[in-house]
Amino acid sequence: MTQMTDTLNRKTRGRPKVFDRNDALDKALMLFWAHGYEGTSLSDLVNATGAKAPTLYAEFENKEGLFRAAMQRYIDTFSAQRQQVLNDETLDVKAAIEAYFRATAACFTECDKPAGCFFICTSSALSSGSDEIAQMLAKQHHAQERALQQFLDGRQQRGELPQCANSGTLASYLACVLQGMSVRAREGASRDDLDGIVDTQMAIWPALAGYCALNAS
Repeated sequence: MTQMTDTLNRKTRGRPKVFDRNDALDKALMLFWAHGYEGTSLSDLVNATGAKAPTLYAEFENKEGLFRAAMQRYIDTFSAQRQQVLNDETLDVKAAIEAYFRATAACFTECDKPAGCFFICTSSALSSGSDEIAQMLAKQHHAQERALQQFLDGRQQRGELPQCANSGTLASYLACVLQGMSVRAREGASRDDLDGIVDTQMAIWPALAGYCALNAS
């Protein structure tokens, strides 16, 4: 029995470590989220993922490819969770917006990951030399705003918003609030601090919808 165990151990010892793509993406995401695209070096990614540079290049082609994959990981994990809250058909428009922003406040301030929104944090740290990355992040900003507008359009069709309301204007305003919450979280604001912003937003919600309706007329 001992001889067999020793033989298996020798065989296992010689096997190369299997590359775990999802684990590498999770670790790369945390680095990019915390330090930005330019602030994260290849050596940082190698040290964090435990994979050698040739392995990362073979899997993702280059640093930009790894960033793109990490961004998609964020979308599939964190953005999707918040979007699911927004699309809860059991909630009316006001309750759904509040639930979405409460979930956002929680996401932006959880202690086990960097504060704020991945898109906003990484785009604010870019220099003018990273045009392709900037465009990639800008598309995500616009997609987030479009998702809010599509939600508002759907609720408007159900009669939960005035027919004359300008969903585009309201979606832009809400997107700006999200960006502000991200900046505050990055500066050290707590979950309670962000919930206070949500409290104020929901207190003026009827006026917001009414203001957009007046602007549309």
